[in-house]
Amino acid sequence: MSEYRLKDVSSPLALQPGEKKEVEVEGLDGAKVLLLNAGGDQIQAVGPKCTHYGASLVNGVLTKSGRLVCPWHGACFNAKTGDVEDAPALDALTAFKLVEKDGAVYVRGEEAAIKSGRRKPNVRCRVSNTSETDRVIVVGGGSGTIGAIEGLRAGGFSAPITVITKEGYLPIDRTKLSKALLTDVSKAQWRDAEFFKTASIDFVEDEVTDVDVSNKSVTTKSGAKHTYGKLVLATGGTPRNLPLQGFKVLENIFTLRSLHDTKKIVNAIGEKGKNIVIVGSSFIGMEVANATAADNTVSIIGMESTPLERVLGKEVGAGLQKGFEAKGVKFYMSAGVDKAEPSASDPSKVGSVLLKDGTKLEADIVILGVGVAPATEYLKENKVVRLEQDGSLKTDDNFLVAGLKDVYAIGDIATYPYHGPGGQGNYTRIEHWDVAQNQGRSVAKHIVNPSVTPEFFMPVFWSALTGQLRYCGNTVNGWDDLVLQGDPGAGKFVAYYCKGADVVAMASMGKDPAMTKSAELMREGAMPTKEQLQTGLDILDVSLVA
Repeated sequence: MSEYRLKDVSSPLALQPGEKKEVEVEGLDGAKVLLLNAGGDQIQAVGPKCTHYGASLVNGVLTKSGRLVCPWHGACFNAKTGDVEDAPALDALTAFKLVEKDGAVYVRGEEAAIKSGRRKPNVRCRVSNTSETDRVIVVGGGSGTIGAIEGLRAGGFSAPITVITKEGYLPIDRTKLSKALLTDVSKAQWRDAEFFKTASIDFVEDEVTDVDVSNKSVTTKSGAKHTYGKLVLATGGTPRNLPLQGFKVLENIFTLRSLHDTKKIVNAIGEKGKNIVIVGSSFIGMEVANATAADNTVSIIGMESTPLERVLGKEVGAGLQKGFEAKGVKFYMSAGVDKAEPSASDPSKVGSVLLKDGTKLEADIVILGVGVAPATEYLKENKVVRLEQDGSLKTDDNFLVAGLKDVYAIGDIATYPYHGPGGQGNYTRIEHWDVAQNQGRSVAKHIVNPSVTPEFFMPVFWSALTGQLRYCGNTVNGWDDLVLQGDPGAGKFVAYYCKGADVVAMASMGKDPAMTKSAELMREGAMPTKEQLQTGLDILDVSLVA
């Protein structure tokens, strides 16, 4: 181990509880570390960048319990060890020892480790327990899956792990599909094949068609049968289509869920100059509009009076709409779709979308963003597994499926007890990438140590809507009032969604790390009340350390 002097840092170190400072490392070009005091006398040194998308953690949130949280997407690290505590980060921060001598401060570590500031989880595993009765089978290849399998290996699980997925690729960052229409699998994959090989995790490209709970096995489309000790169902969501004339038969009408979908959409768009009609003013629809508006004519059809009204409310939705209209996007709100009509030049392809009021929108491409249904079709005829009315699976706090032994459900298919502000343990289903990954991590902890008490994680969501929207919390019991600070139309605001006196969710844009700060305050039961926020209290002025 070598020692490198920290630039402009003298001994003894003086950081107050809650303080953070990013400093340069002398002798290592471009290298920096983050110094922090999470409370007490000991100063820590860790990598300075979030391992998710590279946000500077000096701008993040540090809590008295030692949680270091990214200012953008809520990834959380242990301030002392650098270990990941909450999604969406997969790699940990590297933690370094500090040495004080001769009036200066030095960081001790290998050059490569200091420069990268991050470390992959220790998932190297040579399976020592080869019993099929201990095998974990994970069905699905998304965010929940990667949280579960990495959590198992990092937690010391040494029995076989098999992932059965029909995705056609290893787990990817699905959030980039609608936000950036990403088509390159190498840029989308979180890990390469060698990583999973090192972890002794087997991937099987197939589709599960049935689950035999009595004999603890799953059957696949190829006819294979796989035996499990624990089963984790993480099959995600299936995009909804429209049961209207033309939508199921005409070409160039797309849903967006997979990398295969984005490739088809990008190929259909070609260079630029297309008429793109998006049905649905949801997050998926709005993100696609944001990604395509610069070079195309984009129209959005929504049933609500303003986009995203159901989640964000009319006032915020109307403000965001102004931002899109400034980019040339046209909105047709409080509208119903009648049918899709064929192109005059090629009757096999869509040419227009007709609204119920007679409005006709020319369309070279139609993209549907009308929601997803839990992907549990393979369980609908199952005589033992019970589906909820919406097709999801009800679970307990550990994500064990109600009434079943050794079967877990996570992600878009899981309806689970929500214990956040306003939740009161009521059951809810949350279609968030971040939530699915945290659920997978929770399942891994329970499989490794069933006696561990489940840890609550705050739902966090983000979206590219001309600016970067951040959201945390959940309105499982609804909300009855909105405290709005700033102007959504200008892309700079914080909105607090209240039930009675309590804040149950919040959204922000251009005000980082307001969302992260709110999420941690809600988690600790220290969120300001509606009345306090109505006076203009800035959430960034509220301490998480004192």
